[in-house]
Amino acid sequence: MSDDSSAGEMPTKDMTAKVQQVDIAIVGGAMAGSTLALGLQQLSQSLDKPLTIALIEAAAPSDSHPGFDARSIAISHGSIFELNRLGVWPIISKLGTDISHIHVSDRGHFGMTSLDVEDFHVDCFGQVVELAPVGAALFAQVKKSSVSLHCPAKLAKLDTFNDKQQLTLDDGSILEAKLVVAADGAHSQVRQSVSQAVTKVEFDQVAIVANVSVDKPHQGRAYERFTDSGPIAVLPMADSDGLARISLVWALKSTDAERVLALDESAFLSELQQAFGHRAGRFIAVGKRVSYPLALSYMPRPIYHRTVFVGNAAQTLHPIAGQGFNLGLRDIATLLAEIKHQLLQGSDDVGETELLHRYLTARQHDRDTTINNVEILVRGFSNNHWPLVLGRNLGLRLLSWLPPLKTPVARKAMGWKAPQKLTAQ
Repeated sequence: MSDDSSAGEMPTKDMTAKVQQVDIAIVGGAMAGSTLALGLQQLSQSLDKPLTIALIEAAAPSDSHPGFDARSIAISHGSIFELNRLGVWPIISKLGTDISHIHVSDRGHFGMTSLDVEDFHVDCFGQVVELAPVGAALFAQVKKSSVSLHCPAKLAKLDTFNDKQQLTLDDGSILEAKLVVAADGAHSQVRQSVSQAVTKVEFDQVAIVANVSVDKPHQGRAYERFTDSGPIAVLPMADSDGLARISLVWALKSTDAERVLALDESAFLSELQQAFGHRAGRFIAVGKRVSYPLALSYMPRPIYHRTVFVGNAAQTLHPIAGQGFNLGLRDIATLLAEIKHQLLQGSDDVGETELLHRYLTARQHDRDTTINNVEILVRGFSNNHWPLVLGRNLGLRLLSWLPPLKTPVARKAMGWKAPQKLTAQ
């Protein structure tokens, strides 16, 4: 599966091939696309209103797949609730590792605070899952479903008509859909095909991602450590070969990242230990290291004629707050709600302009707020201007001194938009 179903060469097969008519065509079958496909199938069954769904994906899941590679992601408590509602969480729940404690600190300064699940009467703040096994589990479930799966296949051409979108794939297949959902990643081919604008903000940071073995159990602890060059995020993972593991996202200035990536294992672990400290234990081994530039990109209007953009196709975030997939999942949940509303109103045209504009309105506040908050965090914690340093450290200390202030922070960490019954003790 691919988070980025890029266009291939125009198909050379006989273009008189039979056209497949579907209600909804999803381009991109990684976490967002697969989850949406399974959610649509459940919606169709629950309403007894059959929807024909096609999922187009460039490659089956593997460690080298950009949407299901060796990375891990944190799925928030609120997202787990939503995935349960969609019938997706039971498929992947055994693959998760609980986050029971979150520690935030500013290296070299006095600011730090922590959140513990016991204080908020919940079982976990969220869970960490590895993308490769999750991809395999979701893909297997899609294969069992009634979803029409086109894999391996890439979008080669997209033609717009008043009552449909016509998708030509690189294997010669042609689909006509009432609604196209672009879940094909940050470099969305659908977005390029319809020439839609994207706003991009560069942070001059590169993320180094790796799995690291440590010499003591992590006990469900996650860390966010702010440094002069950028944040270091450490997430708990399942043990492997008897060793405790953590998932590392290390944001560095672009000028430093190339040097750090070139270090041998011993030197890399030493420099990481110096930057992070010893709260998580001693780092004793590191797996494959990969890197990618960090930037904020978003579509001001993630809709087009009979087309909706979700997940990374609509917005990509800095990983500082771990909100990327969780925000994308809320895109999916809102789209499913609007499609349900459309069907219950007696209309089977799930690509109507009215539906798309309802979706746009429903998503605007959450998207704007999350995107703005992430940018403020990046700017505020990657800046050594002393008034900002003093302000952020006082803020972290106040959270420790005044526990009630932690409640809204915990709610955001758990992905809850509306007030929940959370009370810090």
